[in-house]
Parts: sequence; C-alpha cells; structure tokens
Amino acid sequence: MKHRISVVLGFVLMSSILISFAGYSMDDISRQNTVIFDASWVISNPLNFNCLVPGVRRGQGMHQAVWEPLFILNYETGEIESWLGTSFVPNPNLDIWTLTIRRGVLWADGEAFDADDVEMTINLLLNDESQSLNDAANMQQWVDSVQKIDDLTVQFNLREPNPRFQLDYFSVRVGGSIVILPEHVWKGQDPFTFDFYEPKKGWPLGTGPYQLVKASENEFVYDRYETWWGTKVGFKDMPIPKRLIWTVTGSEENRSMLAIDSQIDSLSDITLGAFEAIRAMNPNIIAWQSQMPYIWLDPCPRQLSVNHLVEPWSQPDMRRALSLLIDRQQVVDIAYEGTSVPSKTIFVEYKTMESYIDAIQHLWIDQESNIRMGQALIESQGWELNKDGFYKKDGKELSLDIQTWEPAIEKRRIAEVVVEQFRVAGINATTRSIAGSTWDENKAFGNFEAVLDWDACGSVNEPWFSMNRYTKQFYRPIGSRTPGNNNFVRWSGNQADKYSKIVEKIGILPLNDSAIEPLFVEAMKIFMNQQVVIPITQARKLVPFDTTYWVGWPTEENNFNHPATWWMSTHQIIHRLRKNHR
Repeated sequence: MKHRISVVLGFVLMSSILISFAGYSMDDISRQNTVIFDASWVISNPLNFNCLVPGVRRGQGMHQAVWEPLFILNYETGEIESWLGTSFVPNPNLDIWTLTIRRGVLWADGEAFDADDVEMTINLLLNDESQSLNDAANMQQWVDSVQKIDDLTVQFNLREPNPRFQLDYFSVRVGGSIVILPEHVWKGQDPFTFDFYEPKKGWPLGTGPYQLVKASENEFVYDRYETWWGTKVGFKDMPIPKRLIWTVTGSEENRSMLAIDSQIDSLSDITLGAFEAIRAMNPNIIAWQSQMPYIWLDPCPRQLSVNHLVEPWSQPDMRRALSLLIDRQQVVDIAYEGTSVPSKTIFVEYKTMESYIDAIQHLWIDQESNIRMGQALIESQGWELNKDGFYKKDGKELSLDIQTWEPAIEKRRIAEVVVEQFRVAGINATTRSIAGSTWDENKAFGNFEAVLDWDACGSVNEPWFSMNRYTKQFYRPIGSRTPGNNNFVRWSGNQADKYSKIVEKIGILPLNDSAIEPLFVEAMKIFMNQQVVIPITQARKLVPFDTTYWVGWPTEENNFNHPATWWMSTHQIIHRLRKNHR
C-alpha cells in the first residue's frame, strides 16, 4: 500500500489523500470498460467505512457496489424484490418476523454470509445505549431480540406488531437499508471507533462484485472481482463494467462540461437550463422522461425546518407566519424553472399516497403566500416594523438564518427565493451553505436556527414512517444528538405527546387498515396546527445519463426501477448496463 498526498487544482483547491492498493492502476482498464458516477460532495473522512457512525458517507459507491441489500423495493411495481434475502415473513400477529437468507452468498474474502452476520449486526444496534449509531433507535423501538434459527434463518422478535418492518428497514425504501456487517471481521470491535479499513486485509469488504481500490476526498474507484457468488448460484450474471468510479464534480458548470465531453456517465440532480445546454452539445444525454420536464419525482419533499428551542420560533404562530409568507409557486417558477410543484403536505405525492393526502385536504397549504395574515401573526406576538422594513421587538431585530446543504444546488436555490420573500415581508433572513459533515452534525445537535431540508422523508405508500420521525421518543435537548436526525426540530409539549400517542396506534395496525385514516387525520391536524415543519415543494430530480459508452439506464420507458444512482438500489442499475456498440 502506498500513501501519497497531491494537491488538486481546478474548479476547487483542496488536499486529497490518495490511497493506492496493490494491483491498482488507472491505465489498466479503458474508459470503454468504466462507468463514472457523480459523487456530488467531498468526503471529509474518506478512509472511514464504518457505516454505523453518523456522518460516515456510504453513497460514494460502497452501498451501490460493495454492500448489498437484503431486499429492494421496486418503486415502479410496488413489489419488494429479493437480493441477499429470499423471504421475510411475519406471523399472523405481525410481531415475529422470519428472515431467510439466500443460499451460497459469500463475503469477498470467501466467508459465508449467514445468520451470524445478521444476528451480530442487529445486536450491535440493540446494545447501543446512546442510540447514536445509525438505526439503533429504530431497532430498539421495535426489536426485543433477534435469534439465529439455523445458518440461513433469523427470527426477529418484536416488542409490538409491525406490518412494515421489512419495508422500512431492510428493503431500500428510501436511500438505503441497514447494512449487514461481516461477523468474522466485526466481532470484538468497538462499533463507535472501528473504521473498517485495512487494505492488507481486504477491508472494507462486502458481498458485492466490486472491491475498493482507491479512496480519496474526491474520488472512489472500484474494480470488478474475477468471481462473484451471484454467478455461482445462478442469481445474476457478472456485471459488465470492469471499473466503477465515483468522482466529486463540484459546481454545476464543471459537471456540465464533463457531461458534454462524455467524461461522466451518470450525473446527480441538475437544473433544467444546465440539462438543456448539455443535451444541445451531447445528443447522447438522456433523462428519466424523454420530454419536458424530464424529471423523476424523488420521495423526499423539500421543507423549511426551524429549531423549536430557538426563540421566537418556539411559538407555533411564528412558525405559521413563516409558512404564510412563502409563495410556493414562485419558488417553483424560479428555483425549479417550472419543473416541480408546490407541496400540499409533508408527503410525497405518489399515487400510493393519494388517498391519505386527499383525506386531509382541509389542511393543505396554499400555493400562494398570504403576507397580510403572516404579518398579523408576527405582530400579535408584539413585533413592530422598524424604519428599515424589518420587524423589531425589545430592541432585537427579527432575523432568520437558513442553512442549506452545500452540494445541493436545488436546496440553495429554494433558500435564496424564500429568503427574499421573508425579507420583503419584514424578516431579516439570510442563507448560507454548510459542508456535508457539518450539516449533519448541526441538525443532529441542534446547532441551527433553520434549515432547508428533506427530513420528513420516508413514507412512500403509507404515512406512518414520516409521521413517526417527529414523535416525542426522538426528542433531545440542544447539544445532544437526535437519533437518526428524527425530530431534530425538537418538537415537544402536550400537543407533541398527543400526536405521538396517535402515531403509535397507527404503527401497529395492518397496512391499509380502515382504522388508519381517522387516526391519520387526527394526528395531522395537530401536526399542521403546530406547524412542526413548513412544507415547500415536491422534490423533482433531473438525473441525466450519457449513453455514449453505456446503455440500459433506467427511464420512464425502461422502468425496471427508479434512476437514483445514489441509492443502495443502484446494484440493479449496474447489473443492467450494457456497452453501446453503435
């Protein structure tokens, strides 16, 4: 193993630690055999592969090419498809779930992937008294114990019935799933400090057909193994790409230039203007839709979240005022160039969510602003407009600092429009972009006044998951980490208690049970009256693919699943890619 430090000068100036592994060379695999993905953000800790620790990124190729899921939810069919697992079935009471593992699955070092790995991984989460490890709070909410029945069978004994247990935590419902870890590597390790990195031992490793050969702040490279368990057992053929690269492209301008020159195959979300400019110069560029608006509807609507423990935003009327001052249609017209729609609720507007969204039509948010009503709520709290056009009370100006996630141009553009709307109405609002790891930590520990986020995300076919994210069990004071960024707005009080009890009742009911809707309506009335968060828009994603070298990308016509290449379901995409021989 060699360690070398290089300074990369271009659109960004930064230092990167480049790690070369035995046998790795940038010249031994051609561009025609390489797929290049947009990694979107700089990885500040590129040699830490402990996916249990908050802040450690896994979307730099690890959970797309190395760590395989047990199951994958197919957004197009609604079916849960098997991968490392073959079945996951509950008992009639829905409080015991039995997982069956696919026979013949192997870790990259030849060890069998089996029940010991599942049992150990879940127990690591159950034994985390701090609930700070990713998914520890979720597992502790539901799982009483987990036990190995035989090498390929694991039984989960739940505290209460849960009809969505497989969907929510093991099926790539949104983004990823719980990563099952190799027991023969992790046994005896400290889950809070172990970095799962030792190239001489082949770490990090997974069950996927690719191995990490280079890691830096700006680029991760994976080369295909000669053999893979999936071909041996007849599960799937070996994927065709010999090399996968996730590279940080930086600005949209730089990303666009790479796409024009076919130096990147899969881009993360870009603006309509950038997409049209790229396609005008590279006719091989495609998107999910072949015509305007070209987009795919992401399941994570965009919202403004204010810290309930920062005054004056502890007052529901002040949060409602913010919501009233936002002209959501203007946000769509400017920030999205007309390619999205205003949100009505916190939920994604999929067909599967339609009945629930329609059930609370009386709680829908107006697309247009009502500045007069918003200002009246502010003034009812004793604020008065000063000569500069901003509200003032007790010698203090009413201000709002909105943090956005640095890599996401979409969120920055939304925040810029909202800030201007607030300033016109009398709030001295500002916005600033925050680097990835700091962004996560600020939300988790409450170091923010407001953020432009997507953290009501979760529900795609029923409302419980998103609702559960704001229950009182996740409340933590400022300075203490909120589990999984749930309820990071720190909502509490009598209304939060009432809401949480209703959501708890929903959680144990069978899916589509007739008792869910009235409970849902009751809970959402509390939620919206308290203005826990402020919905703004649906999250459209314009995700271009270049077909110069590779075809088989997901589209509305080739809809084997959705096009989110930053998700764990990307395994499906990689296995379907074929060389373009034209």
